[in-house]
Amino acid sequence: VQLQAFGGGFVQPGGYLRLSCATSVRTFNNYFMGWVRQAPGKEREFVAAIRPSTSNADYADSVKGRFTISGDNAKNTIYLQMNSLKPEDTAAYYCAAGTGSIWSRRFNYWGQGTKVTVSS
Repeated sequence: VQLQAFGGGFVQPGGYLRLSCATSVRTFNNYFMGWVRQAPGKEREFVAAIRPSTSNADYADSVKGRFTISGDNAKNTIYLQMNSLKPEDTAAYYCAAGTGSIWSRRFNYWGQGTKVTVSS
């Protein structure tokens, strides 16, 4: 399963970024996909997930209302729109895919990370 993530960068608190993750049509149509993040010295944590075939989505409480996950069927790509960013959102963000239930928040495959830094 190939997952290519793009879009990390440096932004001031209150700013926004959009991450994208491209994959194969097979993965996009059959798996649920999402994002996990890992800050320095901390464990990896779930951020958001979507099942593109149904548009069902799930969010961690820490990002609910600020982040929006979406999918583009034509491009086999998911996006994570991150608004009102906070310094605590600083982390390496990993695109991931899972074969089970989206509500399990358990992924089976991970792509390379893209770094997000929120700082003044």
